Amino acid sequence: MNNIKHWISALRPRTLFLALASTICGNSIAYSTGFFNVSVCVLSILTATFLQLLSNLANDLGDFQHGTDVTGERVGPTRTVQSGAISSTQMIRAIWFVMILCAISGFLLIEEVSRFISIGYLLLFVFLGGTAIVAAIKYTAGKNPYGYRGLGDLFAFVFFGPVAVVGIYFLHVHEISFQPWLPAIGIGLFTTAVLNINNMRDMSNDIKSGKITLAAKLGLTKAKLYHSFLTFGGILCFIWYSLLYNMYYYEYFYMLFFFPLIWILFKLYKTPSNEMYDPYLRYTSISTFLLSISFSLCITGSYI
Repeated sequence: MNNIKHWISALRPRTLFLALASTICGNSIAYSTGFFNVSVCVLSILTATFLQLLSNLANDLGDFQHGTDVTGERVGPTRTVQSGAISSTQMIRAIWFVMILCAISGFLLIEEVSRFISIGYLLLFVFLGGTAIVAAIKYTAGKNPYGYRGLGDLFAFVFFGPVAVVGIYFLHVHEISFQPWLPAIGIGLFTTAVLNINNMRDMSNDIKSGKITLAAKLGLTKAKLYHSFLTFGGILCFIWYSLLYNMYYYEYFYMLFFFPLIWILFKLYKTPSNEMYDPYLRYTSISTFLLSISFSLCITGSYI
């Protein structure tokens, strides 16, 4: 039973809200245009979930490999490999297993739409899928991980925002359109905000262990300003989308879920120590998920 608890801890299920937020958003925008494929919806959710789990496992192993968790000052959940609850060999096997699940799910997703799109787009999605798997692993694992060079924010934004939302929309609609880009950027910014809270929380420990995140480069004061940009930038993207595409009054109700994100930003400025930020990481993740759900219900209400 304890071993199961350790694996659940390593998988970090609370992070799945972000993967679900991205996929739900992309699927719902496609549905609102009258184009929807149930298989694409299910497979895209599975693929994004497996990628998130892969990233979590690789992050647990990677931080152990680079000694990030050995200072004794880390505030977040205990890493299972570092604590000895799971061996590095077991973790590597688990990473390979989840990576295979990602590949199978991604292949089935591409195969589902292969008869509707050109070979060029098929190759593009194969490339994006492979890149997503590599990015999930190389965040902190292996040699020269990009998460240790302040590039984690960029990758989080790209893969949870435009790649996920616009990519899923395209798999339903089979054409390039501006319509999904604003929500895609918004979700990407909110996802990056979650990572930024994580990095602000762990700033002292990361610097001592040589993990130089963007928050560590900016310093706490500028990292909070950066978080303000991420929060209000994401909100403005959704407002802009609604002004362009929403026709009915009820399609604006999802904006009520902007307030939790603004409240979290206010609390970050008021909380005396960045080491006390851990609850806001979870709150931001859940708030992004709820925003995506409410947004999806609002824009698809007239089609249900």
